[in-house]
Amino acid sequence: MGMNVACLDLEGVLVPEIWIAFSEASKIPELRRTTRDEPDYDKLMKFRLEILKEHGLGLKEIQETIATIDPLPGAKEFLDELRANMQTIIISDTFEQFAKPLMVKLGMPTLFCNTLEVGANGEITGYKMRCEKSKLTTVKALQSCGFDTIATGDSFNDLAMIQAGKAGFLFRTTENIKKDFPNISAYEEYNDLLQAFLNAAK
Repeated sequence: MGMNVACLDLEGVLVPEIWIAFSEASKIPELRRTTRDEPDYDKLMKFRLEILKEHGLGLKEIQETIATIDPLPGAKEFLDELRANMQTIIISDTFEQFAKPLMVKLGMPTLFCNTLEVGANGEITGYKMRCEKSKLTTVKALQSCGFDTIATGDSFNDLAMIQAGKAGFLFRTTENIKKDFPNISAYEEYNDLLQAFLNAAK
């Protein structure tokens, strides 16, 4: 019997979408685009960095907005309970420079994510992805070390890790994704999601 590891997406599952929050704070509507609108992450990030440059915005401004964001209501309690029952890793396509303040508010769970390249003047000049198809690659690596993965997420880029494991669930996803993947259980409330993880871990 393998040991269970819970693998959670971050944005949309535990915290609000960081770019949407920043789009609202900066009043730049173009920054609302997410992987739901542009599945090609590389294209999306290049587009975002261009817009930041255009507006003269850097890491500092984004971090100031992130400092005002709280985890979704009930997320920390859910995470505490889950971590009390099994090893838990958050696997996200966000960047450590964005996620750190949110990790503090969530009680410093383990986070696997990417890194921004930042110039001396605070300009975000690029980014470095940890690996190709980071979510799927990570769960496959965990499985190769003898772990059983149980995953959840809300977006297209979570589907591979949800489907690759012992069990997987959608959480607060779109009607379209639910319709396209009727075989994946979808939940709206943390209590139901927690129950699903605990049942799958048995």
